[in-house]
Order: sequence, then structure tokens, then C-alpha cells
Amino acid sequence: MKKIYFNMATRERRAAIVENGEVVELMIERPVHNRVVSSVYRGKVVNVLPGMQAAFIDIGRDKNGFLYRDDLLSFHLSTEDEAEKKRRSISEFVKEGEEILVQVTKEGFGTKGPRLTGVVSFPGKFIVYMPQGGYVGVSRRFSSEEERERLRQVGESLLEGEEGLIIRTSCEGQSADVIASELQFMRARWQKLWEEEKHRKAPALIHQDTGLIERIMRDFSFATVSEIVVDHLEEYRQLKGLLAPYGQSETMLRLYREKENIFTAFGIEKELERAMKRQIWLKNGAYLMIDQTEALTVIDVNTGKFTGKTNLHDTIRKTNAEAAKEIAKQLRLRDISGIIIIDFIDMKREDDQKYVLETFEQALKRDRTKTSIHGLTGLGLVEMTRKKIRQNLQASLSKACPTCSGKGAVLSDEAQAFKIERQLWEYRGMVEEALVLELPSHVATVLFGAKSEHLKRLEEALGFRILVFPNRKMAEENFAIRFIGTLTEASAQLERLKAEA
Repeated sequence: MKKIYFNMATRERRAAIVENGEVVELMIERPVHNRVVSSVYRGKVVNVLPGMQAAFIDIGRDKNGFLYRDDLLSFHLSTEDEAEKKRRSISEFVKEGEEILVQVTKEGFGTKGPRLTGVVSFPGKFIVYMPQGGYVGVSRRFSSEEERERLRQVGESLLEGEEGLIIRTSCEGQSADVIASELQFMRARWQKLWEEEKHRKAPALIHQDTGLIERIMRDFSFATVSEIVVDHLEEYRQLKGLLAPYGQSETMLRLYREKENIFTAFGIEKELERAMKRQIWLKNGAYLMIDQTEALTVIDVNTGKFTGKTNLHDTIRKTNAEAAKEIAKQLRLRDISGIIIIDFIDMKREDDQKYVLETFEQALKRDRTKTSIHGLTGLGLVEMTRKKIRQNLQASLSKACPTCSGKGAVLSDEAQAFKIERQLWEYRGMVEEALVLELPSHVATVLFGAKSEHLKRLEEALGFRILVFPNRKMAEENFAIRFIGTLTEASAQLERLKAEA
């Protein structure tokens, strides 16, 4: 059973999903203008790239959206033979300057703009409605092929014109009337929206995706939720209205009234802090190292303090199995997506490899986001992918370190000292008597010695005095030559720096 906690008291709105006492998902929503995934825009084609079979679309945001040929509505609805259609260039389907309706499927990441599709869709509780989808899709997670076929036929009988829909897993066992009711509601909502917005000039926002509360209420089955706790009265009333048709608002919903932050009170804040760390300790003493880059995520499994009780083979098997469960949890909690490489501790036996992979696959079944394991490589690494939709937790809550520029490391004290010394040698033979050098105090010790024994030697070699200001507050890798001139002026400048520090 799940519990859902909403932290809505501040402008940053947060939600946490807890299963069996463990936080498994964290969702964060910033102010409304940053909500972009699933929003619909009337965009303008600014550039068509036949070599990439893609186009850049101006949707009125900082970066142009990226639209592949295969995601164009005109390509999607084409009745040509599939092989023949694939041979055609994107320039035959869309022209520069053309206005088209698009929907954001992925947020922009780094230097990349948002990913777009021309096949607009709106998810509901049981179906995904596509005003111009042209087909019926059915989830593959149904318990039987007979149920899938029944629902497919129901869907096909309800569509009008070029409409399309996808039957969601939550629809299993539902009657045709339930599907028809939701379809009619979504059809009417789209028709009203389109009538109001179709005359707008590109670039323009036509429809913005629903907020955090609506998305969670739409995507989760109430049958699996035992409690919902929210810390803001307005959102409490909204949730009460959403739950009322199901007759569960009184028993399931609770308003949190205490002064302490709701995430702190229920231990969620600690889990959030843990999810931002590179190293994750397992209960048995082993640990994971999680390194996220723009291209992929690498996860390394280490035995750490776990030495086992029987033999090396047993220790490795147990550590890897425990790690597989924690990795599945961390992927979901941190919302890590894209290419993921996992370096489990080397397993010689094939049955051990199979056991760990099966344990991992079983743990991933709880993840709502699509995952795919591609097996072990020749080096014994597990390759997998997880669908990318929104920014992961690290990207949402952190920025690149201004000191190391995101590298995760800075020059050693010795390397910084030698770099400064090389800079000083470029002033060799200058006519001025002295210069004032400001640098981090710990680097000054390395450069000039604990008792400045190297300073005199350097001054003699360069031919001028070096007045040093060791600054304890100066950032790593920083240094500055603050003044060059007569010894008297340099001494006065050094005293001013010391007084200002």
C-alpha cells in the first residue's frame, strides 16, 4: 500500500510516494511558467534539417524545440507503404515558416531544447486521448491477451474521424461505458479548447499540462493508496473534491496542521538529502557509487564493510542482490534516465549472474517509468535504459559547482602553486620594484614554504619583491596580482588588503 505526502505550503510544490515505509518517488514542481512537459503549443518551423530528418520549432521558449520526422502528424497519418514512407525526406512533410501544432514530450536538457511530437495526446485515468492519433493502442501489461483484444475492440467502436486512443493498464476490467464516458469528456474538453485557441498566431501556448496534484491523482490507482496527507488548506479542499466521486475523501485524506515541515516530520527530507549523495550505503555494509553525467549514469557496487559469513562467492552474490534492489529504488527515487551502466562485483558463475539480473528485473517492476535491461557486456557490466521525460532530481535541485565547473575536482595545492609560480616568472626583469600577490593561504604555504623559505629565492631569481597576502576566504584555484609598483606603494596596498579582509 502507498501513502502520498504533499508539501504545498511554499512556491516549490513537492510530493512524495511512500511504499511499505520507504520513499520511492519524489516529484518537484516549480512555479507554473516552468511546467512544460505535455504542454501543447502552436509552433513555427524555423529550420528543416534533411540530414538529421528533423526540424527546429519555435514554441516561444528560450530554446527551440526539436521535432523528428517520424513524430510529425503528417508522417504519422500517411497511408503510404511503411518502407516507402521511411525513404522520404522530412522536407516533403514540413516547410520552413509553416505553423504546426506540437506537444512537448521531454524537457530540454543542458544545451538541448525540448523534444516535441506532432501527435498531441491527453492522458486520463483509463485512456490517453489523441484528437488526431488515428489508431487504438493497448497497454502490454494486461493479464491476458483476451482482455487486451476486448478493450481494443471497445476503443475502435468509440472513435470518430481521425481520433485515436491508448488503453491504459488501469482500464483492465472496466466496462465499455466507463471508457466511453471518459472519452466523451476528453473529446468535449479538447473541442472547447481548440475552438478558443485555434486562431492564435505562433509561437503560442495552447494548453498547459495539469499541476502536480492532478497528475498524481490521474496516474495512481486509489485502490493501492491508503493515505494522502497535505499541508495546505486550499490543496486539501481540491483533493477532497477530486476524491469525492470515489467516496474515499473522508477515510483517506488528512490535513497536516503542525508547524514542522511535513517532509521533515515524516522523514522524507532525510531521504531527499540521501538521494543527492554520490555514495549510498546498503544495510549489509556494502555501498554504491552513483556518478551522473549528461551522456550516461554509471553505478559501481562495492563490498565496503560487508565481509560475509561463509565464503567469497556467497559474499559477492548477497552483495550484488542487495545492490540490485537498492539500485532499482535509487533510479526511481532520483528519476535517473537515459543510458545506465552498472558495475556489479564480478561474478564468475552464470547462475549467480542470472540470479542477480532476475532480482534486478523484479525490483524494477514497481517502476512506473519504462525500463529496459540489455544484459551483461563482455566486461561484465549491466547495460540498461530508462525513459527520459523530465529532469532528474540532481538536475532539478543542484547546479554545476562554480569552483570546479561541475568536474567534481579542483587542482591540487601543488598544481595551483606551480601555476602561480609560472605566472610570476612572466614578470621577470620588470622595472617595477614589487608586486602584491593574493592567493589562498593553503596554497601560499606550498608555494613559499611554511616559513617562507622559498620566497627569497624566487625574489632573487625574478628581480623584484613579492608581497604576499594569504587569504583564507579565497576560493580554490583563484589568485590575483593586486598591485605592481614601488615597494612603498605595494606595502601600503598590502596593508589595505589586510584591513579589508
